[in-house]
Amino acid sequence: MLLLIPGPVQTRPETRAAMAQDIAPWDNDFRPVYAEIRERVRAIAGGQEGVHATLPLQGCGHFIMEAAIRTFIPAGGKVLIPQNGAYADRAVRLATECGRQVVALPGPDTRPVTGEEIDTALAADPAITHVAVVHHETGSGMVNDPEVIGPVVRKHGRRLILDSVSAFGALPVDLSAHPEIDVVLFTSGKCLEGLPGIGFAVARVDSVTAAAGNAGSWSFDLSDIYQHALRAGWGSFRFTPPVQALMAFRTALDLYDAEGGQPARLARYRENARILYDGLRGMGLTPYLEPRHQGPVIVTTHQPADPHFALQPFVDALKARGVLISNFHNTTVPTFRIGCIGAVTPEDMRRAVAAIGGALEDLGVRQREAA
Repeated sequence: MLLLIPGPVQTRPETRAAMAQDIAPWDNDFRPVYAEIRERVRAIAGGQEGVHATLPLQGCGHFIMEAAIRTFIPAGGKVLIPQNGAYADRAVRLATECGRQVVALPGPDTRPVTGEEIDTALAADPAITHVAVVHHETGSGMVNDPEVIGPVVRKHGRRLILDSVSAFGALPVDLSAHPEIDVVLFTSGKCLEGLPGIGFAVARVDSVTAAAGNAGSWSFDLSDIYQHALRAGWGSFRFTPPVQALMAFRTALDLYDAEGGQPARLARYRENARILYDGLRGMGLTPYLEPRHQGPVIVTTHQPADPHFALQPFVDALKARGVLISNFHNTTVPTFRIGCIGAVTPEDMRRAVAAIGGALEDLGVRQREAA
């Protein structure tokens, strides 16, 4: 089965095999493994020793995003969130339910937010201290570029929280070049091709230290994670960690390095996305995004207008042909999305395109333009 979703992704056999052991997280043989993972992650983020620290948290991307909001924005504080996708909508809800004031910057989910829009919103409200941006929207496949947003945030003297959960490891992030970024967030089971279970924050040490006392939650306090590391050592995990997932993640990092790191990973994903995007258009389907806004992580496509098309039967027909995709959409109109990330090759994507065409034939879908 070819798994084509934006996470948890298809993984290599070596990665899965690394989980097949029982491990004590406090054992002295495991502590250096965990410390090494933190250092390697910081390096991928372009962080500097003593300036940035890796702060892992058990759980999914929503957990690490809530932890960042709680930690860096004080209760009652105000955050600007460009609301141009489903995961930005979730960030708005997380921040609101954490008791933070949200200034939403509405926009279509078919294009990135612009620097001019950020500039206007920050100039209009000096009380905004932070901007929280979803780097890659896994509803539409669109990318909000920190190279565009970051300089505007820095110009206004504000701080940036970068939710790079579905992009980190493929799309480049260089914390050393962006002092306005308090933290970049990601998880183990996306573009670094590990198993799910761990959220990571790579944060500025001065910012996380200054944020002590903000969180209002012991579990979701990145400042407390940092203080624990100072007290107990960088090989110590606060509370019980997903140890097997950490071991798999270490192997995934080895494979990442062997492939050539971020540039090579991005090149493969871009080629995957190109083959898929062109293949869908070639069979008469309508991609959700214009080519200039299409990111490398997923390709989202309008559902066909043909009355024979329904999403779950299409997913089932595709699964019968050996390809598994998401059975839901979270765009403003009916779509389906196909992941281009994970241990997936361009040849796999050609196979997927053929399977999609076959599944549509199986359902009798002839009218393929957008519904």
